[in-house]
Amino acid sequence: MTLDEQLDFLGKGTVDFIERKDLKAKLGRGKPLTIKVGFDPTAPDIHLGHTVVIRKMKHFQQLGHRVIFLIGDFTGMIGDPTGKKATRPALSTEEILQNAETYKAQVFKILDPKTTEIRFNSEWLGALGAEGMIRLAAKYTLARILERDDFRKRFDAHQPIAIHELLYPLAQGYDSVALKCDVEMGGTDQLFNLLVGRDLMREYGQEPQVVITMPLLEGLDGIEKMSKSLGNYIGINEDPQSIFGKVMSISDDLMWKYYTLCTDLTPSEIAAKKSTLHPMEAKRELAKSIIRDFHDASAADAAEEGFRRVFTERQAPAEMEEVTLPAAAEPQLLSKVIVAAGLSESNKEAQRFIAQGGVLVDDAKVSDPRATLDATIGRSYVLKVGKRRFGRVRFE
Repeated sequence: MTLDEQLDFLGKGTVDFIERKDLKAKLGRGKPLTIKVGFDPTAPDIHLGHTVVIRKMKHFQQLGHRVIFLIGDFTGMIGDPTGKKATRPALSTEEILQNAETYKAQVFKILDPKTTEIRFNSEWLGALGAEGMIRLAAKYTLARILERDDFRKRFDAHQPIAIHELLYPLAQGYDSVALKCDVEMGGTDQLFNLLVGRDLMREYGQEPQVVITMPLLEGLDGIEKMSKSLGNYIGINEDPQSIFGKVMSISDDLMWKYYTLCTDLTPSEIAAKKSTLHPMEAKRELAKSIIRDFHDASAADAAEEGFRRVFTERQAPAEMEEVTLPAAAEPQLLSKVIVAAGLSESNKEAQRFIAQGGVLVDDAKVSDPRATLDATIGRSYVLKVGKRRFGRVRFE
């Protein structure tokens, strides 16, 4: 690629690019650049939202650059205050190391393990000691720190801000100094922290890093940022059938953002799909592409076939979990059987599904919340609850 083609390739899907001319100058020297992205191991599972920036790391790898997956085991003990209205509880060292190992196993589904360096920032931040941390803090002012929106809002609202939280942007910025980064990337919510790194590199007499931010990916609801705590996420370790169904549930408009941020297709290739494919077909292709990335092609084909059986032909899945329940001489309430089979969290929820016509027993709709099933020995039923929950129940 020419320099301009490389910039276009690396700029796909980005929001902030500070500064594009600086990256062009760095690329023009013809030497591999050092690219860093930091991850605080606060949760063990990576979801599709996390992969947006990891995929951009892969793009730099494809152009021959040095990519560092930085695990913030030291900064994780502080807790990133980004977007938080209160001080985050610190993680224990054991929790951080356990989550870090899980991260390492997952990121290589996208990144090339041969050209990825995994580092821990305790390596240099732990070595700073009290004196070093004081010298680091002397290079930045409280006024600059309070320019950060999160801190300013909490300060103005008279909400407590712990002193150690103010050190977080400095600690993250020092990572860039220690690693002599050429480029640091993160989500748009990380812009302040990334710019602190750029400032600190100047303070330490280094050429400032280029800052690139990626959009925050909305979750399945199309509103909130993808988050495990909100339940609107697609985990990269989820089974293919679940991934396929979740992708098919997103809106047609949001689908194209997923195409941009969760695939390696070029803007022109995405535009061609948008102009030629029916949204349902485009969504199927997107789901298969995502599954191929984290599983394989055969899993993607099987997930598509499973989806077709369940949602297009309204058939039960070819394979479903079978639950054996104790037989009884008396008929058993259908709602309680549904809960016992793990197809509903509560009897009240199961009754609501039944009343709304969302329950099928052997393909027959049941709408009476007080309906019962014959539970004598040997009886079995295929239950469908809602749109996606299937199970086979056998009484023994």
